[in-house]
Amino acid sequence: MAVLVDTGILYALADADDAWHERAVEWTDEVAELLIAPVTVLPEVAYLLHSRLGAAAELAFVQSAAAGELEIEPLRQQDLTRCVDVMRRYPAIGFVDATIVAMAERLKIESIATTDRRHFAMVKSRHTKGYQLVP
Repeated sequence: MAVLVDTGILYALADADDAWHERAVEWTDEVAELLIAPVTVLPEVAYLLHSRLGAAAELAFVQSAAAGELEIEPLRQQDLTRCVDVMRRYPAIGFVDATIVAMAERLKIESIATTDRRHFAMVKSRHTKGYQLVP
């Protein structure tokens, strides 16, 4: 089974001062599942790394992604259609989180690696009773 990873977890892995850093590192050291990053999280992570930690941190992230350390999932038309539904039903959820929900449904993934418990816990998925939020 695979796990979708969101922006918060990827950022936390890079920032030793982040409140989620230790949990994120321990979890990634132990997880055996394939980690899939929706393409939509990449610009968010890169921006946060560059603005908060500098160009070198952003470059390290891009190099890691280019080296295949994460599986990158493209955004499809059907995902965009589902995003509209999710964003209408849950106004607090923005576009990137809506794409994660859409991809999770399309790929039948039940686990999301996130620091955002509030948003993902409220979503009623089409394929599972509730997401398993890790770490």
